Amino acid sequence: MTEQKFGVSGFTLKWIAIICMLIDHVGAVLFPQYIQLRMIGRLAFPIYCFLLVEGAVHTKDIHKYEVRLFLFALLSELPFDLAFFGRIYFGHQNVFFTLFFGLVAVEQCQKRTQKLSSFLTFLASIALAEVMNTDYGASGVIFILLFYILYQYRVAKQAAFVVMNYLMYGISVQIYATFAALPMLLYNGKRGPSMKYFFYAFYPIHLLVIYVICKLIY
Repeated sequence: MTEQKFGVSGFTLKWIAIICMLIDHVGAVLFPQYIQLRMIGRLAFPIYCFLLVEGAVHTKDIHKYEVRLFLFALLSELPFDLAFFGRIYFGHQNVFFTLFFGLVAVEQCQKRTQKLSSFLTFLASIALAEVMNTDYGASGVIFILLFYILYQYRVAKQAAFVVMNYLMYGISVQIYATFAALPMLLYNGKRGPSMKYFFYAFYPIHLLVIYVICKLIY
């Protein structure tokens, strides 16, 4: 993707996503009666998918990227379980697993040799996201693939995302995710300041904080 003079950087998009995610999780755990918080939160995941693809395209070592996502998926699982279920729960996995499977699927799309094994790994990534019941499941991996396949087409990519989101979720709270298309359209191709590990660490840390607050209040 070529850089634009105006617009928002990847750093700004990360902050938009992280703030929307925080609002979403606070709403889900502490204030479930306020659906407006969940509406705002719907913007987070599409932006994370978008940025994941940007990272996959520009990384020098996609395997290190995959390892990093997988490690944070493992690290985040207990805070995720405690925040949303109040105990260790194996029936639902955190969003880092979805992003990890999406990145693996993107890597397979990048390969030009070993087509059969790549295709099988590609299918397995989608299937595992669904079987493990990760956040957004197979549909989350499909969104990531959509952003990758249409990487060069700025407007068509977001139009396809809006249509796909509607086809997958219909008229539900998830429809508000389509508003994420606007900041993604404004992306100028620039990374901005690097706070990589802060954005990774924020996920498990904020879930632990929400869990503690929930225990203190209730």
